[in-house]
Amino acid sequence: MKIIFSTQNYHYLKTKLLPLGDFENGQTEVKFFPDGERYQRILSDVNGKDVIIIGGTISDSDTLELYDLACAIEKYGGKTLTLVIPYFGYSTMERAIKKGEVVTAKTRARLISAIPITGRGNHVLLFDLHTSGLQHYFEGDIRPVHIYCKDIVIEAARELGGEDFILACTDTGRAKWVESLANDMGIYAAFVFKRRISGDETQITGINADVQGKNVVIYDDMIRTGGSLINAAKAYKQAGAAKISAITTHGIFPNNAIERLQKSGLFEHVVSTDTHPNAVNIQSPVLKIKSVASLIAEKLADTIV
Repeated sequence: MKIIFSTQNYHYLKTKLLPLGDFENGQTEVKFFPDGERYQRILSDVNGKDVIIIGGTISDSDTLELYDLACAIEKYGGKTLTLVIPYFGYSTMERAIKKGEVVTAKTRARLISAIPITGRGNHVLLFDLHTSGLQHYFEGDIRPVHIYCKDIVIEAARELGGEDFILACTDTGRAKWVESLANDMGIYAAFVFKRRISGDETQITGINADVQGKNVVIYDDMIRTGGSLINAAKAYKQAGAAKISAITTHGIFPNNAIERLQKSGLFEHVVSTDTHPNAVNIQSPVLKIKSVASLIAEKLADTIV
């Protein structure tokens, strides 16, 4: 029997996943003491069961909620434990540039690796990591699996671009991945060249492809403030692009970022998956959501035998 739990902020994804397989709905009790400490209790019996927990490391609090819940699974007899982490936070802090910087992506992976191992092992499912090497930060007996959302991205790109379009990216850093997607679809890829002016300011110096009169669909693995995306869209528009849309796996959208994208007037639509709760909670005419629930169900069937 497979039983699914989730952290509080990922109840929506558990709800989407439950009808897609022979899953039991795992129940928990969560409340907070006056001093802010969290109380958690597992209400469902997990003894001898394959246990799945959905929870992203989207904040320090969410990370500890996931960690605490997962640690209790082994104590109460879970046969296997699979952590589904739709969005792995701090993924841009995967290396130290300045002396003394904390490589938070590695410390988070070490924390997850410290969860007690169940009788038949622990897995962690990770989706479209910002840097694929992050999966190698996990230690010990936990088994990380990096899952690409390629099929979802391709489906969204075809819906947005129509029969003839160019798949683009915000900079050369994602060019290889975008080129791979474009080759799979039999279309051309484009990217912009950037020159860094300061720590938070860049200038676009050129585009590698002719986008004149074309529909351009920009893919980026995550959208936060949207600044790089807007700058790239401006460059494609100035180069003659007819219509511009964007796709992201991880729509973070802090501080009204989606409103900023909408007010720019550059985008027909922005498509995000539901790996981050922020994307799900936003109401905007420009934003469309595609769920990763079916992909998770498929991978769970492969992972838990």
